[in-house]
This record gives sequence, C-alpha cells and structure tokens, in this order.
Amino acid sequence: MSDIADVPPAVVGRLRVICGELPEAYEEPAWIGLRWRIRRRTFLHVYTTDGRRSAYIDTDDPAILMTFRAPPGELAALAHVGPPFFRADWGVNVVGMVLDDETDWVEVAELVTDSYRVQAPRRLAFRLKAGG
Repeated sequence: MSDIADVPPAVVGRLRVICGELPEAYEEPAWIGLRWRIRRRTFLHVYTTDGRRSAYIDTDDPAILMTFRAPPGELAALAHVGPPFFRADWGVNVVGMVLDDETDWVEVAELVTDSYRVQAPRRLAFRLKAGG
C-alpha cells in the first residue's frame, strides 16, 4: 500500500485544463499520483509526498511534486536553477518542480507544453505548434 497522499483537487484541476489543450493527451493513475501521457509516453507526473523525504528533495512536510521532460536547451538551466526545481535522476531529460502557493501557473503551462512536445510524435508536436 502506498504511503503517498492524494494530489489536491485544485492542482489536478489546473493540470487537467493545461493538458486538455494538448492533442491526444490523456490522464491515468500512476503508481503514485497521476500522470498524463501521449500515446504510451509519460510527459507529466504529479504526486504528493508524505512527511518523509522524497527521493529528489529534502522536505520535512508533505510536498506536491511534478516531474516532466525538458528539451535539451532547457534541461541544464532548469536542473541547476534550484528551488522550486530539482533534477530527477530516473531519466536523462526529467526535471521536477515543487508546486505550492507561490507556483506560477503560466510557467507550469509552458513547461508542461514543452514536455509534451518532447514526448509527442512529430506530427502531433507540429500540430500543437501550428495551433491546431
């Protein structure tokens, strides 16, 4: 049984709106939290930690974490900028972000859209860029 708490509905709602704009993206439960995928590729994963440490960040309190894919040009910058960002070591292009009351949701939308572009087939990524 997982000891990971649920993601707050307000956060899920915001992410659903963002991901709802991405062609063929779909949501499904992950081993913890939720993930959004394009075909069989995950481009976004969100979950809430419990009071113990996360594998990626040191926190004494529960935290909402979002992991996503970063394009090569942004990977190093995001991975080294520091809070709220962190490097997730389970994938070569995976970065994480702590979501809290200070989160810039416009920035989250841009990061999620870029992550989708990294994972989507070229045809769908092009469709997104073309606005249709």
